[in-house]
Amino acid sequence: MKIDFKPCGLPAWIGSLPLEDHGKAVKMMMEYTPDIPLWIQLPHFKSEGIIAQFLPGMPGIKTDGDRKFIQTNDDAFDQQILAFFEEYMAIMEDELKLANSRFAMTNETAPGFFEFIKTLDALEKPPVAVKGQVVGPFTFSTGVVDQAGKAIFYNDQLRDAAIKSIALKARWQVKQLKKYGVPVIIFLDEPGLTGFGSSAFISVSHQDVEACLEEVIAAVHEEGALAGVHVCANAEWSIILDSSADIVSFDAYSFFDKFILYPTQLKKFIEKGGLIAWGIVPTGDIEDVEKESVESLAMLWENEVLQMEAIGIDRSRIIEQSLITPSCGTGALPLDIAKKVIRMTRELSEKIRLSS
Repeated sequence: MKIDFKPCGLPAWIGSLPLEDHGKAVKMMMEYTPDIPLWIQLPHFKSEGIIAQFLPGMPGIKTDGDRKFIQTNDDAFDQQILAFFEEYMAIMEDELKLANSRFAMTNETAPGFFEFIKTLDALEKPPVAVKGQVVGPFTFSTGVVDQAGKAIFYNDQLRDAAIKSIALKARWQVKQLKKYGVPVIIFLDEPGLTGFGSSAFISVSHQDVEACLEEVIAAVHEEGALAGVHVCANAEWSIILDSSADIVSFDAYSFFDKFILYPTQLKKFIEKGGLIAWGIVPTGDIEDVEKESVESLAMLWENEVLQMEAIGIDRSRIIEQSLITPSCGTGALPLDIAKKVIRMTRELSEKIRLSS
């Protein structure tokens, strides 16, 4: 069932902050983006790194100092991967088993999620929508390695396990969040896609990447939620625009000139109801954050909208099907700079909506 959700320029976040307290993080988030709240990841904790947070539950995990990898040459590995797929199949036959499975997130692996749930439970009225996130399956399977340092993406069995693990963790989040009776959005964070097409992934095909994305997107859709794909730098945007994703989240501050190079796919995506998350508030360079203002970013947005109109996309549809976001998370920034990013995101959204 297609969810009819038109954000009309509301602000949203990409979910990380440079804090050490999840309670403070969710309080700050609710202050600035109460309409579309989300759970916050704190990179201060190593366990909340983009890959580390979603690694638990995978078969064959070994730890050597700070290094984690999948050990496939261990005597126990065959039994571990068999147990993984048996548990997966059991959940596919009875989804109630997901709640107490290896795929359920816990307060140890995702404390920000549970702090978020406590906050949502205390609200007097529901928000417009709620947002969760998982690491993207391509980024995960190319970022996790075996004992020889080879990405598990190149091991068909482990790639399949990685995709299914991410898909079920996305499903689990949707199940927790849809009880609030508002649209649920799950972002797939895919920074790894910036490398697709480079020599590092010379043997990886479009079909390989599409298959990774589509299985997780399908899982989100089957639970009745919207799926977004977030890439914080340049990418081969046709892969995402042509996918089943409902939202494309991109760095509109630094890479709009690359994004607009896909006019046919972009028009088709908008016409089918796809949403654009404009990462127009910079996060990649402190100097950029310091020099920009709501007014300067509003001028940049207007210029980009004019270019969208020039390829045949109606302005009213652009506004209706847009979210205003930072270009990426703020977890690596100094706190005062991160606060400026999130303040400008909110105020820019307000300015855009008032002028529309």
